[in-house]
Amino acid sequence: MARANRNAERGAATREQFVTAATRLFAERGYEDTSIEAVLQDTGASRGSLYHHFKGKDALFEAVLEAVETDVGERTAAQAAAQAPDPFQMLRVGSLAWIRLAGDPVVQRILLIDAPSVLGWQRWRELEERYALGLIKAALAAIAETGRLDPGLVDMFAHVLLASVNEIALFIARSEDPAAAMQHGTAAVDELLHRLLGPPGAAQAAGA
Repeated sequence: MARANRNAERGAATREQFVTAATRLFAERGYEDTSIEAVLQDTGASRGSLYHHFKGKDALFEAVLEAVETDVGERTAAQAAAQAPDPFQMLRVGSLAWIRLAGDPVVQRILLIDAPSVLGWQRWRELEERYALGLIKAALAAIAETGRLDPGLVDMFAHVLLASVNEIALFIARSEDPAAAMQHGTAAVDELLHRLLGPPGAAQAAGA
């Protein structure tokens, strides 16, 4: 049992080593210009070891993407929880934190630029929904309890917001003037949230 545990720990450490090295290389060079050989050279590991954990470069990229998605989700949720006094502000802070992360070279290159083309739009959307959609739904459900949103619209609005914030993040990532794009993106998020959700009690008043 002890030997099995040590082997499992070594295997997990080796996998993490590959993911860490590949994250840096994919962010610096992009998917197309990062070879398996470059990852092996960076880690000093054998080809057999890499293929034990990943079927190929696309599988390694997907593991990197999931690690980055997890990190972004945790950082976004932490900022929202620390800075927001209510569900609406949590949604706002979380949305703004996400578009600001679009300026991070790792997030920008891996999540926003390479992921849709490497994985295909459908698979990329599946991962986005797994990591981001649940957080948005939870915030909107809490907002619905305050009367700012019809509970029946939570799922639909979650998809609307996810798509909108992702498009803003993509726009910033591809902008020739990221600072100006970030300023406009922040204003757009504020405007979007206030137009969609309105002031407290708006949903109840509309249904009266």
